[in-house]
Amino acid sequence: MRFENMTDAIGNTPLVRIDAAVHGLRNIDLYAKMELLNPFGSLKDRAAWNMARPLLAQAVERGDTVVELSSGNTAKALAVIAGMHGLTFKSVTNRMKVTEIKDLLLLLGAEIDELPGQAECLDPSDTDDPLTRMYHRLAESDGGYLHTDQYFNELNVDAHLNGTGPEIVKDLDGRAPDYFIACVGTAGSSTGVAAALRQHNPEVRVVGLVAHKSDFIPGIRTIDEVHEVGLFDPDVYDEVETITADDAIDGLLTLVRRCGTLAGPTGGGAYQGAVRHLRAIDAQLTERRTAVFIVCDRVESYMSYLRERRPELFGRPPRRNSLRTVTDAEVRQAAVVDVAEAERWIAERRGLVVDLRSPFAYQALHIDGSVNIVDEIFAELLHGGLPFGRRQPVLLVCPVGEKSARYAALLTRMGHPDVRSLDGGIIAWRDAGAELVRD
Repeated sequence: MRFENMTDAIGNTPLVRIDAAVHGLRNIDLYAKMELLNPFGSLKDRAAWNMARPLLAQAVERGDTVVELSSGNTAKALAVIAGMHGLTFKSVTNRMKVTEIKDLLLLLGAEIDELPGQAECLDPSDTDDPLTRMYHRLAESDGGYLHTDQYFNELNVDAHLNGTGPEIVKDLDGRAPDYFIACVGTAGSSTGVAAALRQHNPEVRVVGLVAHKSDFIPGIRTIDEVHEVGLFDPDVYDEVETITADDAIDGLLTLVRRCGTLAGPTGGGAYQGAVRHLRAIDAQLTERRTAVFIVCDRVESYMSYLRERRPELFGRPPRRNSLRTVTDAEVRQAAVVDVAEAERWIAERRGLVVDLRSPFAYQALHIDGSVNIVDEIFAELLHGGLPFGRRQPVLLVCPVGEKSARYAALLTRMGHPDVRSLDGGIIAWRDAGAELVRD
């Protein structure tokens, strides 16, 4: 097999059967679409190339900068494509949370603009959001930028409607699977593949997987975030189910240790979500069925993510006081205050307000007198020593109040008797018209 350039190698990835001895399903054949074998390492190679290709000749002629609101695989693929054509790539993001991805983008020559965003996902209807303002500026620009616009560009969907989906059907001897289980990020792959499969089998069941609200899983958005994505259509999915970071890591470990598949957390989440969903169906079946999930990318880019959440995998002792050990029961018992009560608490100078958001978001708007300790740093301080005593009253603030509630529950367990969380986070504070200041 010979190609003229690397973009010719995008697509035509194998469909691999997962051994029944691994997943335990008796009446369902489970297949993985191996998108990690694309030349730049992920499913996003397809969308990046499909979105950029029609505009590249003009962009090269003008010397444009390729720009995308991405901190992950789309950014990586676009950085490679831009470099192949002598162009610069710029990643604009507020969620550059994986160290290896950031390092790789810098190695590829990318520029990274980390802007404060009030949500973890672009919401173009929120005109006050700095990330949104950047998006509108790019959309209105007449020159200088090739903006691929992955959240709203139908070419993202078309890459899978005309590529990934038909390849699955071809490899199943012209049949669509009975079940398609898909993680939802930009919603491009799940929407496109689902449409392609339904052309062959209108009865195919499509299950969308989203991240638990308090979890970060690379490549998978929470249900609140996906509703802010222009390509997301809830009617695409017969069911939408939630998976946790622990689910994703457990699935990843199964794929890398039992299946010879060096899958990242998204693929792990897809596998774990698929098996969980199909297990409830399997026992009722009297005929064989087929199911497909996608292994989106490779594990090597997520070592820091895994090390932080499962240190025991790397020969380090597990951390007792970490967020992943907090139970839902503990969160329900944590002290949570609404905006009015928090305002009274602050006015009486009763304690310390800790803002857990990124420094960019904090600089944009924050509660007067609060201190900024970024979520990831705060997690480390739990083990190395917090900058306040156990008797210090503390109010924790995050974007929507979920992460801060979990930290409040954890600190309460650790012996801090007067820790509370702002219900609804900085978003609720803003929506209530409470005062915010800017650095």
